[in-house]
Amino acid sequence: MNTSASPLAGPARSEKPIGVGIIGLGARGSWAERSHLPALRAVPGYELRALSTSSKRSAELSGRKHGVPRTFGTAAELAACDEVDLVVVAVKVPHHRELVTAALSAGKGVLCEWPLGNGLAEAEDMARLARDRCVPTAVGLQARSHPVLAHVRDLVADGYVGEVLSTTVVGSGGAWGATVGPGDHYVLDAANGATLLTVPFGHALDGLASVLGEPEELRIHLASRRTSAVDTESGQPVPMTAADQVVASGRLPGGAVATFHYRGGMSRGTNFRWEINGTEGDLVLTAPVGHPQLSPLTLEGGRGTSTGLAPLAVPEPYLRVPHLDPRADAPAYAVAHAYRQFLDDLREGTSGVPDFTHGAARHRSIASAATRI
Repeated sequence: MNTSASPLAGPARSEKPIGVGIIGLGARGSWAERSHLPALRAVPGYELRALSTSSKRSAELSGRKHGVPRTFGTAAELAACDEVDLVVVAVKVPHHRELVTAALSAGKGVLCEWPLGNGLAEAEDMARLARDRCVPTAVGLQARSHPVLAHVRDLVADGYVGEVLSTTVVGSGGAWGATVGPGDHYVLDAANGATLLTVPFGHALDGLASVLGEPEELRIHLASRRTSAVDTESGQPVPMTAADQVVASGRLPGGAVATFHYRGGMSRGTNFRWEINGTEGDLVLTAPVGHPQLSPLTLEGGRGTSTGLAPLAVPEPYLRVPHLDPRADAPAYAVAHAYRQFLDDLREGTSGVPDFTHGAARHRSIASAATRI
């Protein structure tokens, strides 16, 4: 959508802070606390004004802990708050549609975590409602906003590797392995929509597409080599219906070959490696976990007569949130850069941050290509 015509564009262009309300910012640790909270505090132009959790009491506890002045026990109350311009939905995937709908129905802009919906149908419903309401939206596919990926995108466009011949991604999901924490059983159930396929693979696919273009003729194969994981606290097995192996291949615009392999758990070897191989050079990105959207990324490259790789520093103009460290603040780092880009989108009418329409398309690209083997 045209963000420059949205209700948030005026405050963004006038340098007035955009009032944010977070659904899911708890007092006992959460993804919102590790990522959105430090990101918002590091990016000028936003002001965290409200939060809601599962109950009024827990919201009050969280408000006192995080210094948030307005607390609500329901998402509808938060969305109705006049001080809130942008609602951030950072809860488990099965609750996304209900909470996003409440915010959109109140006429508020919404940033929803990825996966956008519990399946394609939900994502398409939310994208349709957002278009009908003509409000700005963003979906949490923040890997493409990471400064390293932004730099790689420009390196490829400027011919660092020459013509791209192939690209390969290997990653470990962390979850979906031999063990599971007591609070993470939810991701093992494919019915909940947060799987190895949708989360780490989905983020990696979107990041790759932002650099090299959308893969064509994408084929995704899912396999279950493990059917349970052991709870680290109780020692009891927990059923796993989500696949723990994702293998994909496709063809990039221009004919280059793209391959992926994501596996559950962690490897004693490589947990994230992305190679881009071309006629003139190579680029390699690595990370300690297979989630490029929340992990510190290391970039190396070599070209021309060089026979090896050398570290490539990210130039200063790409580092747009100087108050955060890419390693110490890794969960918040790409999120903060996405918030910074969203401000630019509002001010300039650009679309650097994926909106709900993009999120639904990403769901579609995965759902239409995936089969079990």
